[in-house]
Amino acid sequence: MRDFLEQQLAERGSSWREFSELMIRLLDYGVLCRDESKVEAELYDRYRALADLVEDYLAVLDIRSRHDSQFQTLRLFPPGAEVPGLADVDSPFNGGLRSRLSQGEVAVVLALRAEYDKALREGQIGADGSALLSLEALNLSLKNLLGRSLPEAVTERRALFRRLRQLRLIRSGADDDFDHSEAWLSIRPDITGLVSDSVLASLIGDDEADTSDSNGEEQPACT
Repeated sequence: MRDFLEQQLAERGSSWREFSELMIRLLDYGVLCRDESKVEAELYDRYRALADLVEDYLAVLDIRSRHDSQFQTLRLFPPGAEVPGLADVDSPFNGGLRSRLSQGEVAVVLALRAEYDKALREGQIGADGSALLSLEALNLSLKNLLGRSLPEAVTERRALFRRLRQLRLIRSGADDDFDHSEAWLSIRPDITGLVSDSVLASLIGDDEADTSDSNGEEQPACT
């Protein structure tokens, strides 16, 4: 397989070292965003030039990818993971490359997805596909949708948003930007590739039902 790859790479003016560097970065981070840094821009462009070889290599590992050419992002999904926009496949895979999020991180990701959908409906999306959100609005969304709040401890809050930046779900400044409620962040459009519309609809539907209950409105009986 390596001999074949080296031949194909040579025909495209690339090398095994460059291909290996790209795959190691992809498998380590699980995502590439061209606008994140100069390094990721170079690796993303390399992926575009070698896309078929990268996809063939990933297929051997039963890893699927979701490429957004409009916003120039590439995200990997481990075998067995649900990928929005792609058909489900059966797989016993349950570890390894799978990125495990804490309950708190999952809650924030869901709230970010809901806020991005809201910005999309209201036409508040930037040219780069991102949506601007204040920390105060995110905290309010968390409370309304899931009955949770952002961590009060500074170290926990910084770690949370550092993790979200690593997942390329948000853009933000330094860690200490989140030490006060007036901070802002940008939600990347790739958030839609991590939380499906069906999950979002279920979340919002449950929240609306809870709101109706609290207002004393009669709910339709289940049949």
